[in-house]
Amino acid sequence: MTEKRILIVEDDSSLGLTLVEVLEKEGYTADLAQSLADAYLKLKEDRCELAIVDINLPDGSGISLAETLVAEKKQVPIIILTALDTAERRLQGFELGIEDFIPKPFHLKEFLLRVQKVLSSRHLARTITLGEIIIDLDRRQVSINGRQGVVLSKKDLDLLLLLIRSAPKVVSRLDIAKQVWGTQSEEPPRTIDNSIVRIRQALGDSTSVEIRSVRGEGYQWIEGELKR
Repeated sequence: MTEKRILIVEDDSSLGLTLVEVLEKEGYTADLAQSLADAYLKLKEDRCELAIVDINLPDGSGISLAETLVAEKKQVPIIILTALDTAERRLQGFELGIEDFIPKPFHLKEFLLRVQKVLSSRHLARTITLGEIIIDLDRRQVSINGRQGVVLSKKDLDLLLLLIRSAPKVVSRLDIAKQVWGTQSEEPPRTIDNSIVRIRQALGDSTSVEIRSVRGEGYQWIEGELKR
C-alpha cells in the first residue's frame, strides 16, 4: 500500500504531537507544522495526501492556506480544525474546496474516521474515465482500452484537464498560457502546439474523443455525440 503522508498544522504542540502519534499508529506518515509559514515550507519540500489545519494560527487563518493552495493549483485536500464552527465559516471553506470541518473539542476516534473518509474519497476521485479512456491523475498516465498507459508531463496533464473541464467551450491560447503556464501573455506558439501533439499521441487511436484545433481561437475538447 502506498504510504500516505499527512501534514498537521497546529500551534498547540501538545495537541499537534498527539494527532501525529495517533496517525502514525494507524500507519500514516505524519508531520507537524506550528505556523502557516512552516506549513508552506513543508508543502514545498514534500508531497502530502492531506493537510489538517487549525483555523487560528499565530501568523494567520488556516483558511488562507486553502486559498494559497487553490491559487497555486495544488490539489491537497484540507480538513479544518476549529472552535468557530459557524455556517458562514463552513460555507466559505467549502467554496474553496475544503473537504471537512472538525469542531473542537473532538474525539480521536471521530478524528480518525473523518481522516479515513476524506482519504478514501480522494483516492477514488483520482482517476477520470471517459469511455475507453482512463486518466490516472496521480501517475499522470493516460490509458486506452486497458492497454499500457502513456505518462504525460505535469504541464501536458494540466492542459488536458483544462480542455476536458472547459468542454465544449473553445479554450484560447491566451487562457491556456495563463492557466497552465502561469503567464500573462501567450507562450511561444510551439510550446502549446507541442503539448497538444503529445496529448494527442497519448490519446492514440481513441475513436470517442478528439482535441480540435479551432483556427484563430484555440483548442476544443470533443467527445461522444459532439464528435459526430
